[in-house]
Amino acid sequence: MTYCIAVFRSRSQAIDCKGALVRAGIKAEIISTPSSLQLGCGLSVRFAQSAYGRARGIIARAGYSAFYGYMNI
Repeated sequence: MTYCIAVFRSRSQAIDCKGALVRAGIKAEIISTPSSLQLGCGLSVRFAQSAYGRARGIIARAGYSAFYGYMNI
């Protein structure tokens, strides 16, 4: 299964994002940001690629200042 991760520069915003996705019915979890990226706070939010469109809308509406971007894994 292919996943997307939302990468953050703030641990608290990553945790908040995970909660927002779960409240919207999207299965999400906190993971360590891949060390190859060498950025952020060390935490990212993983969710199924099939939920990308919905998750992207939720994250955009939240306006996270520490959001860095998406990555497929």
